Amino acid sequence: MTSTTQKHPKGLYVLFATEMWERFNYYGMRAILVLFLTKALLFDKVFASQVYGSYTGLVYLTPLLGGYIADRYWGNNRSIIAGGLVMAIGEFVLFFCGHFYENAALAMPLFYIGLGCMIAGNGFFKPNISSMVGQLYAKGDSRIDASYTIFYMGINTGGAIGPFVCGFFGDTGKSGDFKWAFFAGGVAMLLSVITQIVFQKKYLVNADGQSIGEAPKDAPAWFQKIPVMVGFLFLISLVTIALVYIDIKVVSYLFWLLLACIILIAVIIFSDKSLDIIQKKKVAVLFTVSFFVIFFWSAFEQAGASLTYFASENTQRDLGFFVVPASFFQSLNSLFVVTLAPLVAWVWIKLGKAKREPSSPFKMAMGLMLLALGYLWIATGVNGVGTGVKVSMIWLIGMYMMHTFGELCLSPIGLAIFNKLAPIKFASLLMAVWFTANAFANKLAGVFSALYPENGKVTSFAGYQISNLHEFFMFFVFMAGIASIILFLISNKLKNLMTH
Repeated sequence: MTSTTQKHPKGLYVLFATEMWERFNYYGMRAILVLFLTKALLFDKVFASQVYGSYTGLVYLTPLLGGYIADRYWGNNRSIIAGGLVMAIGEFVLFFCGHFYENAALAMPLFYIGLGCMIAGNGFFKPNISSMVGQLYAKGDSRIDASYTIFYMGINTGGAIGPFVCGFFGDTGKSGDFKWAFFAGGVAMLLSVITQIVFQKKYLVNADGQSIGEAPKDAPAWFQKIPVMVGFLFLISLVTIALVYIDIKVVSYLFWLLLACIILIAVIIFSDKSLDIIQKKKVAVLFTVSFFVIFFWSAFEQAGASLTYFASENTQRDLGFFVVPASFFQSLNSLFVVTLAPLVAWVWIKLGKAKREPSSPFKMAMGLMLLALGYLWIATGVNGVGTGVKVSMIWLIGMYMMHTFGELCLSPIGLAIFNKLAPIKFASLLMAVWFTANAFANKLAGVFSALYPENGKVTSFAGYQISNLHEFFMFFVFMAGIASIILFLISNKLKNLMTH
């Protein structure tokens, strides 16, 4: 079926705005998280990196629960509103944490409560907003691909604006001002929820004019009552608060939990006798791809941790008339995505017409190599630079540009592979593998960020010693470069398994 009009339904722009404000909140908060921990709460970089890894890792894990609850009980609309409100509460709790930052006995409980609410709310918001885009169109509508492009622009618009606004009000050099970044994030989440509430009944409808995102007809009515939903969300928030606290302060269990999830899913799928050998080979490709994306995202997600330290302490940000806040640099990725995505798409189209377009695994290997080259660029910029010397912003900007090229080669391609190869019976379960790999990578990003060198301290990982910034960035060059070379070497094999 093709559309009779090129205009997109107004519901797309409702979802665009809802997601834009949520991404404003997430990226704005991420931009100042480690700065708040190190400059206001006065923790060292190792602890701040650990918090960052645990927080972002759990952010990618909770959507597994939120998606399950939405599909079977609440529907997309209720889940988005409920999750958004919990995230707003989390940001305002963090606002009070920032207000009382000098009182550790009060600030730290507030910090864990705020972080836990952010994680819990994200689990209900994030998996449901994206799935609603496709529901606006009839099956086979030619506008669906373009609709996701427009929606993706909403994500990156929020991702670009959030760090600017939160950084402008919170990252001022005064410890007491960080609270305003959290406040801005909370206001953004309220705007997101209000947008969804006001416009969902009128505009969030399918091609036949029927409402989308509603709860399943066979869902128990008692579980949809507001007091029950509030109680359930309160319970989930308590659990996530405990999860983040335990992983940070008691025992780092998240790696083992994520690994267990992946192994369990693999056992469930490969032991299913209804799948033939060809389908299982395609599933094996998906697990292989997931393994390699861990190397990419664990290095890429240094943006919110070690690269923020670098921007704050080792980058010349004084323009003479204005000192650029370190948090501003986290907007670069989203800005580059908006400007570079059309170029990358044009290149693939041209190569496709010439019958020279690389295979999907080869493109992903290119993404890893571009990531390695980005770190090689910044490693060159700091090579031989003495302690306390700040380098030009061009090194950080150039690195982010190359990383964005790498992301555009890897992220959308990886998602497309999952959509194409996953057996219908296990489509959702295999998408959980993708998100679990991302969670694993984000947790690992915190571990790697803790290697950031300072005050002459030597750190090490798997025998590789790091005593300066050049060695730190070269660690990612070696890791991403080796992963890229291996993926290049096996890309033909993976291609054959995909097209068997």
